[in-house]
Amino acid sequence: MDHPRELTVEAPRAWDRPVVSVPVLICLSLVGGQLPSFSAAANLYTLGTGGALIWVGLSNRVPPRRPAPTRLPPGALWWLLPVTVFGVFEGATFVLSVGDEFPTFSRLADPLLEDHLVRSAAWFAWLTAFWGLVRR
Repeated sequence: MDHPRELTVEAPRAWDRPVVSVPVLICLSLVGGQLPSFSAAANLYTLGTGGALIWVGLSNRVPPRRPAPTRLPPGALWWLLPVTVFGVFEGATFVLSVGDEFPTFSRLADPLLEDHLVRSAAWFAWLTAFWGLVRR
């Protein structure tokens, strides 16, 4: 006898709900916004929060919202090209310590990020985007 398969949907876990994840991300961004730019504490906090989100994403604790594509769509090259060029220029100017002649994007954004509230908002945007990638 063939029994029809039942479609079951797993209830979202606590950290997968916006009611839980958004306040957690806000608290993390408020802490990160208080740290001075490019300090050892800020770098360790960035690596720690990023590492924790990667760990949550790689462990099967958060079910993906949709499966990953098997191959990149044809238009992805047009997005990867400018991102790669930007990354190469940003990395080269940072490694070579060129300074004011050819400043990095981070150095250009530093005057904006002097305010703790703006820095916390930038942290929140970064964490939200990273959480979206983890959930993918």
